[in-house]
Amino acid sequence: MTTNRKLTDLRNIGPRIAGRLNEAGIFFEEELRFYGAIETHKMIKKNHPNETLPVCYYLYSFEGALCDKHWGEIGEEKKKKLKQGIAS
Repeated sequence: MTTNRKLTDLRNIGPRIAGRLNEAGIFFEEELRFYGAIETHKMIKKNHPNETLPVCYYLYSFEGALCDKHWGEIGEEKKKKLKQGIAS
């Protein structure tokens, strides 16, 4: 069930990450779901090309937020697929 919750109501999303999402035009859960973790990570990377974005802090946090899990609980196989997705 998708709701239109604020980003900071989602797991793993604090004010700093929410701010980065807002810069990319994402303000609510439905928008994050629409783009998904990989595309969202790419959007933020595009906005901050000279900054290293830790995958656990962004990519895994987005996936965890969408699954309602802590980013460390999403599983190694899923993490591997996510990392492959941002590499392409």
